[in-house]
Amino acid sequence: MSRAFVRESDVPQLPELPPQLSPLPPGAKNYLTAAGAEGLRAELARLRDAERPRLASAAPDDIDAKRELQVLDQRLRYLQESLRTAELVATIPGPTDTVRFGTTVTVREQNATETRYRIVGVDETDLDRNWVSWLSPIARALSNARVGERVQFKAPRGMRELEIVAIAYDV
Repeated sequence: MSRAFVRESDVPQLPELPPQLSPLPPGAKNYLTAAGAEGLRAELARLRDAERPRLASAAPDDIDAKRELQVLDQRLRYLQESLRTAELVATIPGPTDTVRFGTTVTVREQNATETRYRIVGVDETDLDRNWVSWLSPIARALSNARVGERVQFKAPRGMRELEIVAIAYDV
């Protein structure tokens, strides 16, 4: 059947998606590292310049493409708002003696296992890489600690104690 014989009301309409909510609590600053902001800008450009035109050119009555486009537009709005409200935190390359935003912290657990965590903004969080939000319980416990100090924090499986082994800023 030709599109000329299809009423607009016959094409299913999707409900409007609600805005993607920020993980930041009300009033919290949206801190980002320079690398994190650059990553968000690159994602925004890729979605806007490559993905959106591809989906927008799909058949106008393709409900799956419309749904995908809605989700993509929601992500685009979120990225734009996140970048608009971002406060870039300058990092000082090289070693440091205190854990701060942007540092990579090597810790030793009670069982002698060593793990590295990087403290980043909420939109940079990547648990597969051990990049934790500055608002997370572990980052809060580590903040302002020094090499050799032990910190405790409440993890989902109970209290944990970590010893700070090394602190460095990633360049």
